[in-house]
Order: sequence, then structure tokens, then C-alpha cells
Amino acid sequence: MCSRIELSNAIRMLSIDAVQNAKSGHPGMPMGMADIAEVLWRDFLKHNPENPNWNDRDRFVLSNGHGSMLLYSLLHLTGYNLSIEELKNFRKLNSKTPGHPEIGVTPGVETTTGPLGQGLANAVGMAIAEKTLSAYFNRPNYDIVNHYTWVFIGDGCLMEGISHEVCSLAGTLNLGKLIVFYDKNGISIDGKISNWFTDDTVKRFESYNWHVLDQVNGHDYKSVRDSIKKAKSIQDKPSIIICNTIIGFGAPNKSGTAESHGAPLGEKEIILTRKKLNWKYSPFTIPDAIYEKWNFIKQGSKLEQEWNKKFSLYQLKYPDLSVEYLRRVNKVLPINWSDVSNDYIYSLQRNTRNIASRQASQNALEAFGKILPELIGGSADLSPSNLTQWSCSRSIFKDPSGNYIHYGVREFGMTAIANGIAHHGGFIPYTATFLMFVEYARNAVRMAALMNTKHIFIYTHDSIGLGEDGPTHQPIEQLSSLRMTPNIDVWRPSDQVETAVAWKNAIEKKTGPTALILSRQNLCQFDRDSQQLENISNGAYILYDSKKRLDIIFIATGSEVNITLLAAKQLVSLGYSTRVVSMPSTNVFDRQDVSYKELILPSYVTKRVAVEASIEDFWYKYVGINGLIIGMKTFGESAPAEDLFKKFGFTVENIVNKSINLLNS
Repeated sequence: MCSRIELSNAIRMLSIDAVQNAKSGHPGMPMGMADIAEVLWRDFLKHNPENPNWNDRDRFVLSNGHGSMLLYSLLHLTGYNLSIEELKNFRKLNSKTPGHPEIGVTPGVETTTGPLGQGLANAVGMAIAEKTLSAYFNRPNYDIVNHYTWVFIGDGCLMEGISHEVCSLAGTLNLGKLIVFYDKNGISIDGKISNWFTDDTVKRFESYNWHVLDQVNGHDYKSVRDSIKKAKSIQDKPSIIICNTIIGFGAPNKSGTAESHGAPLGEKEIILTRKKLNWKYSPFTIPDAIYEKWNFIKQGSKLEQEWNKKFSLYQLKYPDLSVEYLRRVNKVLPINWSDVSNDYIYSLQRNTRNIASRQASQNALEAFGKILPELIGGSADLSPSNLTQWSCSRSIFKDPSGNYIHYGVREFGMTAIANGIAHHGGFIPYTATFLMFVEYARNAVRMAALMNTKHIFIYTHDSIGLGEDGPTHQPIEQLSSLRMTPNIDVWRPSDQVETAVAWKNAIEKKTGPTALILSRQNLCQFDRDSQQLENISNGAYILYDSKKRLDIIFIATGSEVNITLLAAKQLVSLGYSTRVVSMPSTNVFDRQDVSYKELILPSYVTKRVAVEASIEDFWYKYVGINGLIIGMKTFGESAPAEDLFKKFGFTVENIVNKSINLLNS
């Protein structure tokens, strides 16, 4: 018979050996949290190692992702497709065991973690998704959505500001199936945290409306087990289990110190640790008896089979609901999606309206939302400005089966929560704020891109065109920053038609986030033929062409397309041949084939002008070093939009004069 401490020590020794073999890593947390993990994974966690994507599995999130070997050890021991060779390849190129857990790389990893606090935020999103889906689909005796979200966090997660944002919201939402284990070991990289982290965690979480379990012995399985049972008994509050642990537990000279946090223990200390833990086996060796106790394949398969039986009965009793459930969790768009979206776009082209693209975005939500119940939106306290609510929006605060989240002034938390909602499945989340305030959310935006999260970012008030609020609110460099982030498609539409196309592309995009950059001010709508309308989805297309051998090409986006078109036509009246390219998405255009790019921007035309009220340096890739860029070199100012556009050169007269100088150079 294997004792529970032996089962925990299997985690410790695999973690120690892998970190030592890699010559880098974090052994201290896996050693300290091994006993907690053993109780949770063997006695409570609902999962199936043979099907890591089973829809009704519990979600486990390692927010303190530096302790990744804890998770890799658990996945290996319980029977996931993660071999001992992969543990030996920890932190090596092309392994399934990267330095921090990465979704899509390792089976059983629910989200990419490492930037502290964001895993916790993702978990809040997963718990929201579970609660909302269950309210929508469950029926009496048919709880087909019924699972917990479990989270491991450390001191660093609680020091990061995002933890305040998301835990406050989680308490307000009464997320009773969110259970967090706080690894309270008192140590971070710099040493004892008592010198710089003296929060009263109990009072803090009680003020958030959480159920708090304090003084749990993280190295005593009975204490951990009892705390989990108590947490599960509370259905109207999320729970935090504060576990007193020793970092590097079992290492004679380094336990309880910062030395065990982020570096290998060293060969001598590992020998001493093996002796202290009475571990008689060589590196990466686990006895069959321990493997047998850990293996969860049989139990996991049984759990999934029981769910499958329940779902089969659900299908018979609620056929329409079951079809809708499978459609959503399998990420399949409604069968009439193409017809509805295309008809809407063509109707907009026929019915001209000069409106702000933020209004056009809300109109698109109105048109598309009625057939996309998986859309779940929200704004960081700017719903009336971002225009993210539509006629069928229902706040989840009032209706648990709703589709709208009032995030409050929590841009960072909002973005990371929605990433978690997306990775839970069953939803396409969209979130909104002013473009300037993407800066608050930046790391979560980057994580969405890194994870290829299907998440639609709505960023309004896109330029100096927002006017009197001034440079604190006027984005300058944000557009370029987003465009240069891998995996994000950025759209800055010039009218209501391009806005609808941008929404359509965002919904149809299978992986990766999309950013919609929208105006506060009204935009003019342009005439287009059917070919132009079709080509919008290529990211750039010819909006105007004087049909002769070209002298000059103009490229513009958003509100600047109209003045650029007027300038191009004035140059035609002066005898020049011009083309105007509307480029709502540089990212999408860059993915087109060479022939299409040459069609839009023929290489023989070297005189090119880019016009955009954003930082100008980005545009050299399209106009060349000899091209002309009319853009921003400085921050904005506080004044009406029309005065600002004139001051910074976004006028027909300035574009014409500078273009003539370029043509004559």
C-alpha cells in the first residue's frame, strides 16, 4: 500500500528532477503544494485523462504558472498523454512541457499562465461561463452543465492588481462553483513577503463576499479534504482556501527560503531531499504501485460515461436545446449565418447612412446577435459610449442565463475574464472600452493573442477625433501596437458597411482575437459595386480609381478615408491619375496572396501616400521610404475634433499640397 505522503512525494520528486535536468525552473511551489494537489486531483476533481476536452469536466487553473512541473506531474501520473520523456524534456525546444503551462501544447492545460493573477482572472471567466451556460441549458433532473473551477494561486497573484478587479466581481456574481487555493508560504523571489505584503487576506476576501477558509494545513490531507468539503457546501459564494505551506517542502536546507523558489535545488540538496522524504528511487522513476494509485483513466471514463447517458436522455426530452448546446460547444455557427450576414451587409450598402462606426457596430450586434446566442458582451463601465448593448442584451447580474456583463471600471480584469470565458467554451465574448484604455488591459490582450483566443475587442473613440477630452483620452500609438501584435486582426472601418464586414470576419475567424477600432464621430458612407463590397473582407481594396496609368496611390483608414478620397479627386481635376485604397485591416491584407497585393498596390507606383490619425511610423511598410505619411508625430490636444484635424494636417488642402510636392520630387 502507498501512503498519501508517498503519492505527494511522487509529484515533488518528478518536479525536482525535471527542474534539475532542465537546469532552470521553479521547484519550490510544486514541493509546497503537492499535498493539496494530491487531495484535489485524486478525491474531488472531475476529469477524464483520455478526453481532456470533455465538456463537463472540472476546470483546473494553475495561476501561479511558474510551478508548472506540479501540473505536468499531475497530468503524467493521472494518465494524460504526457510521457515521462516529456517530463525529461521540460523547458526544452518542441516539448509538451514548456516553462509555463500553454494551452494547445499540453493536453489537460486549460489556459496559458505565467503572468501572475491572470490565471485567476481566466478562472473567474470559466466560472461565469459555467454558471451562465447551466442557467441557459439545464433543466430539472438534467444538469448537463455542472462542474467546478479550481484554482491554485500564490502570493504574487494576490499582489497583482488584477486579483482585486476579478475577485471583487466574482464575489458580486456569487460564483459558488469557483474554489481557490491560496499557497500561503510567505516567500517570493525577493525573500520574505512580510516586508512588503501585509494585507489581511481574510478581511479582504470577506469584503468581496467570498467564503473564506483560513488556517488550513496545506501538508495535512485531512485538513485540506475537510476544507474542500466545506467550500463545496457553499453554493452562493466563491471560496478561498488559505493553505499554510512550506515552499520547497522536504528540502533540508532550502525549504522555507527564496532559494527554492526559482532555481534548481542542486545535486547535493536533491540527494538530501531524497533521504529526508525516504524516496529510494532514481530520477524520473515512479514505482508501479504509485502509478496504479494515481491513474485516473478508469474513474474518469466512468464519469464521462455517466454524463453521456444523462445527455442522451436530455437529447430525447429536449431535442432543440441539445442541438443548440452541441452547436455552441463545438463552435459551429448557425446554418443561416452566411445568408443573414451577407444580406445585412448588402442592405447597408443599398441604404446609405452617415453614422459613427461605434453606432454601426451596435447595429451589427442588433442584426447578428439575434441568431448568435453565444455572443456574450460587456464594457468597462462605458456601455453608453461603446454602444455594446443591444435590444436583447440581458445582464447576468439580473438573469444568470443572460448575455451581458457590466464589468465596472476593470479593463484588465474584464479582458482576462473574457479570455477565460472563451476558453471554457460555449461563448464568443466581446469586451469594450476606449482605445486609449487598452493600455490598462495590455497584458491580457497579449495573452489573448498568445493563446489564439476567439475574443472580440471593441475599442471606440479611436483618434484625436474624440475631441475635447484631450490627449489623456486620444490614442496615438495604440493602433500600431495592436497591429504589430501577432495573431490579432485589427479593423478600423471607414463606414457602416466596413464595420459590418469587420464584425462578420471577427465572428467567422476560427482562432485568435479581433480588435474593432471605432469612431465617436459620424463617418460618410461610400458607394461600392459588388466586387468592391466582396473585397472589403480581404483587408484592403480599391475604393476609387481614375482608370489610367496611376501617378499616385493613397491609402487610408477610418475617418480619414473621406478626406483622402476628396483630395484624390481634386488631384484628378488637376490632371493626375489617382487611386484610393481603403485598408480597414492591415493584418488581413498582409495575409493575401502576392497577386492580390499587386492588384491593390502595384509595384510600379512608387508615389504613395498613407493618411491616418495615428502614429505615422507604422505606414512605411506600405509607402516605402520615399513615400508620404500624413499621421501623428505627437500627442493630441483638447479641442473640438474639426479643429484638431485641421491643426494636425488632416485636411483636403494639406493632403493635396503635400501630394503635389511628392509627385514633383
